[in-house]
Amino acid sequence: MPRLVVAPDKFRGTATAHEVADAVGGAASALGWTVEKVPLSDGGEGLLEAFDVPGSHLRTTAVTGPDGRMVEASWRIKGDVATVEMARASGLSLVGGPGGNDPLQATSYGTGQLIAAAAAAVGRAGTVVVGLGGSATTDGGAGMIAAIGASGGLKGTALVGACDVRIGFVEAARLFAPQKGATVPQVAVLEARLLGLADRYESEFGVDVAGLPGAGAAGGLGGAIAALGGELQSGYELVAELLGLREALVGAQRVITGEGALDAFSFAGKVVGGVVDDASALGIATLVIAGRATDDALEEAEARTVEVVSLSERFGELRAITETLDCIGAVVTEALGQLDPG
Repeated sequence: MPRLVVAPDKFRGTATAHEVADAVGGAASALGWTVEKVPLSDGGEGLLEAFDVPGSHLRTTAVTGPDGRMVEASWRIKGDVATVEMARASGLSLVGGPGGNDPLQATSYGTGQLIAAAAAAVGRAGTVVVGLGGSATTDGGAGMIAAIGASGGLKGTALVGACDVRIGFVEAARLFAPQKGATVPQVAVLEARLLGLADRYESEFGVDVAGLPGAGAAGGLGGAIAALGGELQSGYELVAELLGLREALVGAQRVITGEGALDAFSFAGKVVGGVVDDASALGIATLVIAGRATDDALEEAEARTVEVVSLSERFGELRAITETLDCIGAVVTEALGQLDPG
């Protein structure tokens, strides 16, 4: 029987990557396909779900949220590797979005507490992977560094930041702070603060975060991770490697990936683009299923000779949102039903 690899990202707000993979897999199996599911994340929100694999365990730690209130933040551990999402401790969703956020006061202190708890669990020989995305903060990771210092430090535990952006440390204020509720004057204040922090990190830690690609991820948290001796990696590359995506692709006849909102950036360092590139390198055709797709995304897909199905275009916006998994199953049945499974 032909083999299908299912490697989607989450459909934010409607379905996790695991749920999407199950919907695709169920429809494909019913048509006689052998299915291998590899739900993915680009390092932001959804990273914990992507690492929900046999042998991993979910834990919860009470930490300081971005507005100073305590929150219960989940994280995952498997062997000597722990995975945390900064969004669980310092995320914009924790304050109700941009309208409920104080961009100047929002702190990453809770992320530092979460990292410290994870580091204590995996020990000196372990690694803590930090998903950078969904942040309420533009504090340059100063809160995180303070919390880790207060806990006694990492004590040899390796730190890896998983991100999907390459922006510089100071650029974080101008490019992303407005999305977190910052006004034009506040952006100027945050930019000046990041400039000062860049000088401080170079003085204290000997790391030039100002010129480091990806240092601006999560409001500058990427730079703080680098300052502490951590490594910044492509979230997609990291997750794909740890979950064995490329090994799974070998010998597959078809690949299906997707995400909730497909745009041109989806093909640059994010899950969809990574899967398309890896499958294309092996000569495997890819179907991309999206909740909705922008015109520039469709143009990029056409240039790459990749088929895209937009659920909102096919089924209407309301059904695409309220019956996402059923819509996905219908698309898969239609697409694969036209092929002979042998």
